[in-house]
Amino acid sequence: MHHAPVVVHRIFPSGGRQVTLRTSHGEEPLGLARSDEDVIEFLRRAGMPDPDDVVLGGTELLDWEWDTPHVYEADPPTDDLP
Repeated sequence: MHHAPVVVHRIFPSGGRQVTLRTSHGEEPLGLARSDEDVIEFLRRAGMPDPDDVVLGGTELLDWEWDTPHVYEADPPTDDLP
C-alpha cells in the first residue's frame, strides 16, 4: 500500500485541516490549513520542491483523507432551527 509523504487530514468541525509530513519517525505536524495556499506554504517551509504542483497537480505525494480535496470548511448542520 502506497503512503504519500504529505497528509491533509479530515476537516475539523470548526473548519480547517491538519497537515502532516510522514517521516521515518512518524508524522510531523506542519500546521492547520484553511486553504490550498496554507498547504502550499507549509510544504514550502518544509523544503518540498514545487509545492504548488504537489497541492494543485494531484500528485501521489499528497493524501487527502476522508473529505473532498481542496475543501476546508465543515458542512453546516442540515437540521432546521426553530
